[in-house]
Formats: sequence, C-alpha cells, structure tokens
Amino acid sequence: MLVFAWAGPLPALVPQSFAAHMWLHMLVVGIAVPLLAAWLAPRLAISSALALPIVVSIVDFIVVWGWHAPTLHHASRSAPLWLAVEQLSFFGVSLLVWLVALGGRDRGNAALGGAMALFFTSMHMTLLGALLSLAPRPLYAGHHAEGWLGLSPLADQQLGGVVMLAIGGAVYLAGGLMLMARVLRRAPA
Repeated sequence: MLVFAWAGPLPALVPQSFAAHMWLHMLVVGIAVPLLAAWLAPRLAISSALALPIVVSIVDFIVVWGWHAPTLHHASRSAPLWLAVEQLSFFGVSLLVWLVALGGRDRGNAALGGAMALFFTSMHMTLLGALLSLAPRPLYAGHHAEGWLGLSPLADQQLGGVVMLAIGGAVYLAGGLMLMARVLRRAPA
C-alpha cells in the first residue's frame, strides 16, 4: 500500500489536485499505517499509561493541522522535497498513534487510552474534513491551473474533504470502537 501511495500516480497529481493530495494522505495514514501497526503492535512491548496516548494524539493533531495551514500546504504541493517531508511526518505520527493505541501491555488501561487517542484523532480528522468539504470557496489558491478529472477548484477541495471524512474519520473511529469494546468486555459486571 505504501509503495502504491508513494510510487504510484498520486504524487505526480498533487500539484494540480487537492483531492489527489488527500487520497495520498489517506492511503498512508488511514489504510497502510493501521495495517502496519496491527502487525507490529503485538511484537512490541509498549508500556502506555493514559498520558502517552493523549500526548501522541495531540502531536498527531498538531502535525496534521499544521500541514493543512496554507504555507506548509503550499510547500508540500509545490516541491517534492516538502511533499516527502510531509508524507514522512504523517506516516511517523500516525504510526505512533496506532502503535500506542494497539500495543499496550495492560490490555484494559491501554485499550482505554488507545480508544481515547483514536477517538480524538477521528474527531479532529472529521472536523478538518468537514471544514474542507463545506467551505464556500477554495482555501488553497494557486494549485488549480487545470482541474483534476475536470473538477473546479472548489469541487476538487470538497472531494478531498469527503475523502478525509470517509476514510480518515471512519478508520480511526472504527479502531476506537474496537478498543472500547475490548474495555467493556473486561469490565466487571
């Protein structure tokens, strides 16, 4: 999945399409990283109290929203080096969130902390996806000389926001619900 995301057609489409940029982002953090973390987490001994999931989810929030600020967003869509830095930072913080969420030694407390981290990440991704898809005008000027798939700049941005809502928000929410079910199964009656 990572090879397809980073070596496939999407990076070449990023300068002209916000939606292609978002597909690239979601393939990495919404599909590839959760699968990688599900495989890695049982093999790692992560000792996570409630503080660690909160810290990594706040770092993830800062990284994701920071790269969607106009200056950094413009840089990532204008220069391959900045796109690589952006993608690696998305990969790194997302992997941290998922590993901490899925890999705690104490399954009860770790699952609760992990669920909180994934719910928080789902909420901020949902909020950002809604902002992007409901904005009445394009938020990132200068990247829409020729719309991808014939989309106007606003429609391209709205499609990107919907992709973030459908993949990012949903995957993190599903992960949080799975961990919360684990907590509830272990709770005394």
